[in-house]
Amino acid sequence: MPDAAPRRVARVVLLDPDDRILLLHGYEPDDPSVTWWFTPGGGVEGDETREQAALRELAEETGITDVELGPVLWQRVCSFPFAGRRWHQDEWYYLARTERTAVALGALTELERRSVTGLRWWTSAELSAARETVYPTRLAGLLRTLLDEGPPLTPVVLPPEIVQG
Repeated sequence: MPDAAPRRVARVVLLDPDDRILLLHGYEPDDPSVTWWFTPGGGVEGDETREQAALRELAEETGITDVELGPVLWQRVCSFPFAGRRWHQDEWYYLARTERTAVALGALTELERRSVTGLRWWTSAELSAARETVYPTRLAGLLRTLLDEGPPLTPVVLPPEIVQG
């Protein structure tokens, strides 16, 4: 990791009434065959708090605005190549629940329009059986623990995830 401070990111682990998690499907703009699933969220802008960024990103990416954020579940530092540059991020994952299951890609940024193909609700079992790439890579087990045990008392610090390329 370089000496520069990593990008501050807020992500949302959004669960519906059936405990399904909402994930976005993304791909590398320069190589659409490289795909993955990930939680809604993105970078903190200006003087926003991470909580404000999480809610803004959720609304922009899914159209869902009627949620209250719960606790921070997980924190991780990651580094990965994407869209012609290397991204270094400090990510916080917030729990949120919604009654609304109708979702649609919303007010995406130009980069998101070039790299996001859709959204899907996943059950824990579907996520555990998935053969596709999902970030964070341990999400299936993390979700299962969350559903079995409830939110952790303090955020779980995940191992750094460094994707080469």
